[in-house]
Amino acid sequence: MEKLKQLSSSLIQPLLAIIVGLAAGAIAIAVVGGNVLETYGEMWKGAFGSFFFVTNTLSRATPIILIGLGVALAFRAGFFNMGSEGQMVLGALSAALTAIYLPGPGWLKLIAALMAGIISGGIWSAFAGWLDARFRMNLLITTLLLNYIATLFAGYIVSYPLKDKTGSAAMAQTVMIDNSAWLPKLFSGMSLHAGFLIAFAGALLLFFFMKYTVKGYEIRMLGGNPLFAGYGGVQRGRMMMLSMFVSGGFAGLAGSIEVLGTQYRYIDGALTTPGYAWSGIMATLLAGSNPLGTAVAAILLAGLQTGGMGMERNTEVPLEVSSIIQAVLILFVSAKITYSFIKRKKARDDNGTV
Repeated sequence: MEKLKQLSSSLIQPLLAIIVGLAAGAIAIAVVGGNVLETYGEMWKGAFGSFFFVTNTLSRATPIILIGLGVALAFRAGFFNMGSEGQMVLGALSAALTAIYLPGPGWLKLIAALMAGIISGGIWSAFAGWLDARFRMNLLITTLLLNYIATLFAGYIVSYPLKDKTGSAAMAQTVMIDNSAWLPKLFSGMSLHAGFLIAFAGALLLFFFMKYTVKGYEIRMLGGNPLFAGYGGVQRGRMMMLSMFVSGGFAGLAGSIEVLGTQYRYIDGALTTPGYAWSGIMATLLAGSNPLGTAVAAILLAGLQTGGMGMERNTEVPLEVSSIIQAVLILFVSAKITYSFIKRKKARDDNGTV
């Protein structure tokens, strides 16, 4: 019963935050002179109003889910991995180049490309963990700064040495991946592809890993009480490298799936402009780093984004209202984290500890 209560709490948190955000959005809609019910009706239709729109929303949610799962793992271990964007970009670039230049049948290219994306994102993330373990460089700062290196490096690769020059050459991008290495679509004529099933399976596997395995327990123990974990024999440096590699691997997989299932080539800026990485981090924070809650929050955030586009098409309310709602979600998360920090600090003071 207690486990069910905890699971329900982790799933309810994203919904509660969405309700608060929608209330703030209603105020913004009223300010610009729109009809609140009509506007939200169009937003709902744009996100979930038909099977076509549902598949679009789930397709957009796929990379957000995977990035959120990676961040959730790192956060549960007590490490702040804010480098998901760079890890996703390198994973996408590696997957595209593998699928383009690796000889062999399509299924081999597809599997190798997915593995290349996971490994690239994992190594880039683990590098930040190594800098912390070896030189005590702040993990939050290094992961943020490594984003710039990764995105600029990938931009250079597709702008000069590996740029597609067969067409107009107006965009910085690789050549097209052969369609034998594409992720299959789940429904004919729809954007939703097999990557969503991978993301869904990833959420379930991570949930059971964190809940029922020894390594999962050690990760949770390290994040919850590092001193106790150290007494229990958990090696912080080793666990950091493992957690950061897997965390970055999820982000690299997100980039790989976007390239192999949606874009079919690496296009400079196509992954960073939609803000998948930051949406994934937001989903994790909303769900309290619970894998299943993260998946739910990711779908809700994707619905806000796709629904916002439909709202702008069919009403006079601008797309920025959707951004206002997401900004309120960030404030909600920030307030929750701040409250938890103050509560823990007060408890330490009451117990006479520093």
